Amino acid sequence: MKIGICGSVESNDCMITCTANSSDENKVIINSIVDDFFHEQIEKVIFDTLEEENVKGMIVKCDDKGALDFTIKSRLLTAIHRFNNKL
Repeated sequence: MKIGICGSVESNDCMITCTANSSDENKVIINSIVDDFFHEQIEKVIFDTLEEENVKGMIVKCDDKGALDFTIKSRLLTAIHRFNNKL
C-alpha cells in the first residue's frame, strides 16, 4: 500500500498521513487538540490544498497538536509528494 507521511506529534505541529481512497473523492480525518475551535479551518486548508494540487482519491489523516495553517499545508504538500514518489 502506498503511503505518504510528514510531520510529528510535537506541540505546534501535525502529522499528515496520505493513503489512496478506493473512489475519486477525497476524505479527511482530523484528530486535533483544538478541534472544537478550528476543525472547519483545518479541514478547509486540507481540502483547498488538495484542490490546488489537483489531487483526487486521497484519504488524509491529520493528527494536529495546534499547528498553524502554513504548517498544515506544508506537511500535506510533502506527504503528497512522498505518496506520489513511492514505488
